[in-house]
Amino acid sequence: MRLRIRDLREDHDLTQQQVAEYLMCDQSLYSKYERGERDVPLSIMIKLAQFYKTSIDYLVGLTNHKQPYR
Repeated sequence: MRLRIRDLREDHDLTQQQVAEYLMCDQSLYSKYERGERDVPLSIMIKLAQFYKTSIDYLVGLTNHKQPYR
């Protein structure tokens, strides 16, 4: 399963370090999330969805609609 977190980060002109600081984790760990080397915990997925104002379904590729459900 390929997450869209790298695409979203790049679309927002952010560095891995900036996103990692928001998530309160090391940049190296966040990099592993982007590369699929580590599973992303649900708590981090929730934070990423809130940060990018999207849904977890979009992050994991279950939908192509960026807008969160209402």
